[in-house]
Amino acid sequence: MRTIAAGALALALIGMTSAAAGKSGEEVYNSTCATCHATGVAGAPRYGNQADWAARVKLGKDALAASVIKGKGAMPPKGGDPKLSDSDVKNAVDHMLKAVR
Repeated sequence: MRTIAAGALALALIGMTSAAAGKSGEEVYNSTCATCHATGVAGAPRYGNQADWAARVKLGKDALAASVIKGKGAMPPKGGDPKLSDSDVKNAVDHMLKAVR
């Protein structure tokens, strides 16, 4: 019985760690951001396009993440996915910035 309880506790702790870690930037990009950023819908800077991102890169990662969290222009808050955590958004911003550096 103790082995089963210990196993259940270990699985619960693993699940809590995974939830706390959040989603990877690539995962968030693919599930949410790519809808607009893959093709430039409504003026969204296209993923990997340095010219589209040049002015935004100068703003810095924190300012970009704040814009995504609050929403800006045609982009709704959190890219339209209110379930994303601020950490998830920051991971997505990092992912997109890496593609243009």
